[in-house]
Formats: sequence, structure tokens, C-alpha cells
Amino acid sequence: MSAENKALDAPVSSLKGVGEALTQKLSRLRIDSVADLLFHLPLRYQDRTRITPIGTLRAGHEAVVEGEVVAAEVVSGRRRSLLVRLRDGSGLLSLRFFHFSPAQQQQFQPGSRVRGFGEARAGATGLEIYHPEYRLLKADAPPVEDHLTPIYPATEGLHQTRLRALIEQALARLDDAPEALPDWITPDLRSRFRLPELHRCLHALHQPPPEIDPEQLASGHHPATRRLALEELLAHRLSLQTVRLRIQEDGAPALASGRGLQARFLTQLPFSLTAAQRRVLDEIGADLAREVPMLRLVQGDVGSGKTVVAAMSALAAISGGCQAAMMAPTEILAEQHYRAFKAWFTPLGIDVAWLAGKLKGKARLDTKAAIQDGRAQMVVGTHALFQDDVHFQRLGLAVVDEQHRFGVHQRLALREKGEAGGLTPHQLVMTATPIPRTLAMSAYADLDVSVIDELPPGRTPVKTVAMPGERRPEVVERIRHACAEGRQAYWVCTLIEESEALECQAAEATRDELVEALPELAVGLVHGRMKPAEKAAVMEAFKAGELDLLVATTVIEVGVDVPNASLMIIENPERLGLSQLHQLRGRVGRGATQSFCVLLYHPPLSAHSKERLAVMRETTDGFRIAEKDLELRGPGEVLGTRQTGLAQMKIADLERDADLLDRIAPLAEALMASHPEASQPLIRRWLGEEAGRYGQV
Repeated sequence: MSAENKALDAPVSSLKGVGEALTQKLSRLRIDSVADLLFHLPLRYQDRTRITPIGTLRAGHEAVVEGEVVAAEVVSGRRRSLLVRLRDGSGLLSLRFFHFSPAQQQQFQPGSRVRGFGEARAGATGLEIYHPEYRLLKADAPPVEDHLTPIYPATEGLHQTRLRALIEQALARLDDAPEALPDWITPDLRSRFRLPELHRCLHALHQPPPEIDPEQLASGHHPATRRLALEELLAHRLSLQTVRLRIQEDGAPALASGRGLQARFLTQLPFSLTAAQRRVLDEIGADLAREVPMLRLVQGDVGSGKTVVAAMSALAAISGGCQAAMMAPTEILAEQHYRAFKAWFTPLGIDVAWLAGKLKGKARLDTKAAIQDGRAQMVVGTHALFQDDVHFQRLGLAVVDEQHRFGVHQRLALREKGEAGGLTPHQLVMTATPIPRTLAMSAYADLDVSVIDELPPGRTPVKTVAMPGERRPEVVERIRHACAEGRQAYWVCTLIEESEALECQAAEATRDELVEALPELAVGLVHGRMKPAEKAAVMEAFKAGELDLLVATTVIEVGVDVPNASLMIIENPERLGLSQLHQLRGRVGRGATQSFCVLLYHPPLSAHSKERLAVMRETTDGFRIAEKDLELRGPGEVLGTRQTGLAQMKIADLERDADLLDRIAPLAEALMASHPEASQPLIRRWLGEEAGRYGQV
């Protein structure tokens, strides 16, 4: 490779004026190479392309001004400052400096000419600009800027002028050797998908001409921004597809013979499968019958019957002489799944094992031995299942519940658990958090998606009401009435200022208040700081009907099933996202009785909070709620911070650029078909070290 071709791959220290200290500051911005500078895009722009007459200045507006110094003096007041009076024939303006040196004061001799930039404000002497950027002009004054001035994301000790100068050096290198930054979206694909060239886009975004539409630039809808956003989304999709291809290079057991065992299982269920469950099972069955690892995501709203789908899939694996494993994010949920599978599978002669962090000593050793020698045909547990010291004899199916709690890498590590049998297990990922289509297309591009979009018959939708905190006594009476009729209730305390300790204190205080207000009721408490065994014991007592009212933090969000609970109070619902509120509400309405959810808010509510609570009152459709949640909170919040990659996108915005997602799949397909060699460089360009990690899972 020639020196020219290395020009952009070279470290930033190869640029003029970049020493060790500056290299470290740039590294904090994830700028390590010259090419990284090109993809460090401006946050906004300033228009310094024309001089504004002083007489037309307006307070609050940024402008370039030019004029003659009339006077410069140090003035006293609340703060000592250097005041420079400037005149241009249309009016007078003051430049005010609170930090200045005697040498600086000497620069501003009466009669000298100054060009300055800043925001005009109303001050003691009329319009003033505080600490403007300025230069003293000589006879051969340089022209004003010929492009908009970029404002970049910066870090402590790294100023805009230095960043601009470095990026100008990087752009000059790009101009000298355009081939050093390949446009991996080739001319034929650019033409087919109507995309501008990469080099032009970078120039347009770093040095926009004055005639460019500022609204388009500011909103991220300029064609140059869109081109880069599309490339970044494409890189994310290609990275996940690479993972998928790598996993599917390995063989998987063909599991086509589960119908007999599945039929026996269905006869013991007290209900029939819904049409949606049967459709999803057909999709899973077709995957399991192939000798290629299944990678499928099943989305189903709260109570849609995903666990039964997981059980039917596990029976297909067990019928084929393999083991099945199900991993849940919490011990409460994992234990609940274990009890369900044990009740369902023991009558079929299937041994169900349980493994979680709290299982210790001989019991743990015995369970691990049963997993390793194959006696444990169905294994249920937490992430403890996939620790290094747990070995399966022949793992054919791995089910992951509530995928968004784990993240891509934990899930993909499952493939290693099949190595003992020389096969990669099929993977079934389940979530009760409905994921908007736009997010599913990006976050789960390595997975086929199935949706259980039908609730079992006989479920009564939960009625939701919003009430201000001052009506708390009415809510307490409602609990008294419901429990007197033999039903149970939840009272959920939400997170206070992101502090689990404060949240737990609030829950304890609420429990004490409710015990005092409702002495005839048995009140329990569950929060995140309790030991798993304590939490499980309280939940078991609530499920058994020994407790009337359960005060809890959001630890009960996922999967706890108490059909007799028909009333839920969520305190400070304005602190939670819509999808989380929907998950919490799903803990009631699991029986035939009409259930209620009371959103006990603290006024005044912002317009944003009012809109969110209105959505909760109007619909119980999880997908509609998820779409609204994405609109209001953005993708990082909706998916959860553990979802690799998406929340850290540099340029793309999944909400703003949702319409691009329809173009990503066909573009990825076309690129892999015609230019497969472009895939890895594109991934490296946008994901950097992430790309390497994706390749190794």
C-alpha cells in the first residue's frame, strides 16, 4: 500500500501540530485515525459568510461585524471588564471582555479595524457582544468565510478552532488521495439507490456552502447526512448478518419428530392454542427441521402465551434426542418458568432441572452432573446456565426469555454450549416487550421475527385510570374493597432519581403507611435490595394468597403470574417509559375478573407526561404503545442500554431515519451479492472495535 493510501488510516499524531497530549484528548472523542476526523460530524453551524451592519443587529442573534475602534477602556462595576466601542457607519456596538490582559487592551487602539463574531445581547451600553471571536484587520483584510462554520462535539481542553484546523488537514488529505477513503457503496448501487458520493457528502457537512438549506442541515434531513446515516445503518445490519452467517455455518440437529410428544402435552392443557400460537409454532417447526441453527425472535404481548410456545419447541428438541434450555433474566421469573415446565413435563416422563446462582453445594453439583450426562432433558435457569463450568451433553435448543435484558453477546455465547455434541443449538429468543418494526429491523437483523398477535380467549382488558396524588385516600379505599371481595392488589413504587437505595426506602415507607391504613390486610414488600431467596419467598406467599397487598419496586415488571391479582397502583407513573408501564400493567388482568390499573401521578404534569398517560388510558395494544414509546423516548431507552450498538450510533437516528430502514435490507442484499468484499471494511468504519467483537461471539 502506498504512502498516499495510508494517509487516512494513519494515526492522528501524523497530522501537523498533534502531540501526545492532543492525541489523548482526541481519543476521548473516539478519534484515533485521520479518517475518524472525517466522520466526526458537526453538531450545528454558524453563518460567518457575510458581515452584518451594526445598525441591523438584533439581540439574541449571532453575527459577524466589522468596524473601527472608537475607544477601549477598563470599566468597573459588579465585574471589572474591558469595553471596546466599535463603529461601522450604521451604528455603535460594544465588545466586552471579562478576562483580558494588558497586552490585549493595547491591541485595541482607536482607529484600528476589528472583525468579530458572537451573539449580540442587550447590555449597559446598548447592544454588546461578550468575549467575541475577533481579529485585528490590516490593509489586506482576508475575506469572510466562504462556507458555514461547523461546531463540533468537543472535550475539555480541545477548542473548536483546533478541531476545525485538524479536520481541514484531514479534508486536504482526502482531496489529495480520494482513493484512500473507498466509497464501499459502489457507483452501480449509488445509482440504483439514488445516493450521493461519500467524498462530496463529507465536504458538504464539514464545509457547507452558504446557499445550503440551514433547516435541512439542522434537522438531519440534508441528502449528505442521509447518505451517511444510511451507510451507518447498513454497517450495523451487515455486522448482525455476519454473526448470523457465522453461526449458521455450523450444523444444527434436525428436529422434525416432536409431534407425538407435543400432542400428549396439548391434551393435558386446560385451553386450546390460539391461531397466532399455531402459526408461530409452524414457523418454528420449519426452522427446527433444518440442519441450520434457528435464530428466531418471538414477540408476544403480555399474556399472549409465549411460554407454551417455548414448551412445544422444547418438546421437539427432546423428541429428537436433544436437551433444551431456557434462560430468564431474574431468579423470580426463572423459578416461575421452572414450576410451569415441571408441572407440564413431569407427567410426560421428562426430567426438568433448575440452575440459578442461589443453588449451592451438593445440589448444584448434582444438577450440573445431570446436565452433563443428559439426564436433565429440560433445564431452566438464569444466566448461571451459560457459565463456563456448566456442560450440556447434547443441547439442541436454547430459549432466551426477555432478550433485551441480556444483549447480543450473551445470547450469541449460547452456541458454545452445543460444542460437546458437535452441533450449534437452535436459538429461540422471546420478548413480551413489543418492539416497533423499525427497531426490530435494526436491532434484530440477525433474527427471523415471529409475532403472537392474539390474546387467549376469556381475557378481560385491564381498565386504566389516571388520578392525582391528592386522591390517594380514595385509592386506599379501593384496595380495601377489592381485597374484602377476595382479590389481591399490587402497589408499585417507581425509581427516585435513578437511585435504587432511595427507591427501596420509598417502598418501605409506603408499606408502613399502607399497613397503618389497612390493618386488616396482610401486606408484603419486594424490592431490588432484598436477597433473591427473600424476594422469592414473598412472591410465593403472594401467589399462594397469603398476602392481600404487595408493595413492590419495578422488580415485578417481568413475568410474575398471579391470576387473582386484579388491581395495580403505579405511583409516579410519569417516571417510567410507556413500555415499562405496559409491562407492569400486564401483571393484572391474568384471570377472568375485571382488572384495574391506577396511575397515581404527582401534578403538575408536563405536556409530554400527559400525552404518555393518555396513551396508557386509551389502549392495551402493546405494539401501539411501543411505537409511541419510540416516538417519545428514542431507541436507546426503548431497547434498554444493554442492546449492543444501537444507542451508540454516531449519525443515524432510528426515529428520524425510520424511512431509510426499508432500503437497508435490499441494499445489504445487493452489496453482499455484488461486492461481498465491502462488508467488513464498512463494518469496521462504523463500528470500529465492535466489529471485531461481533466476529468472535
